[in-house]
Amino acid sequence: MIRGIIALLGLAVLWLLMSGLYKPLILIFGALSVLLTVFILNRMDKVDGHKLGYDIGIFATLKYLGWLLIEIAKSNWAVTKVILSGKIPDQQKMFEVPVTQKSEIAQVVFANSITLTPGTITVESEDDIFIVHALEFDNSDMAALADMDSRVSAIETENAGGSQ
Repeated sequence: MIRGIIALLGLAVLWLLMSGLYKPLILIFGALSVLLTVFILNRMDKVDGHKLGYDIGIFATLKYLGWLLIEIAKSNWAVTKVILSGKIPDQQKMFEVPVTQKSEIAQVVFANSITLTPGTITVESEDDIFIVHALEFDNSDMAALADMDSRVSAIETENAGGSQ
């Protein structure tokens, strides 16, 4: 019940921030879409019985997001230089990245962090590895991804990956 209320409030706030429109008809449509989404989420939980655990710490996650924003800015600069040079990079590569996170939510954070960083994208996820494509691969990329992996693992709580 509390989870549904939190989802309802979170979706409503997100919708209001993203729409920026406060006309009565638009607010009614937004409220109906949020209610429909929470109804569907509730039904999905009843059907499959799988609930995603939130095994991450709030403050550690905020610290990680600050670090990630800086890394995204640095990668944006590097990708911009590649694009403006007009040359197609010849160091493109697909490679495997080991995953050390225990919880599903932390693995999703790691995969999305890789994809958010310009020039890289998580193509596939296996049990303990992600397959990543890099626009311009360098051996130092593996060390940077290992650092990102350890930072994401650090946001997990002690009961991460445990039974729910």
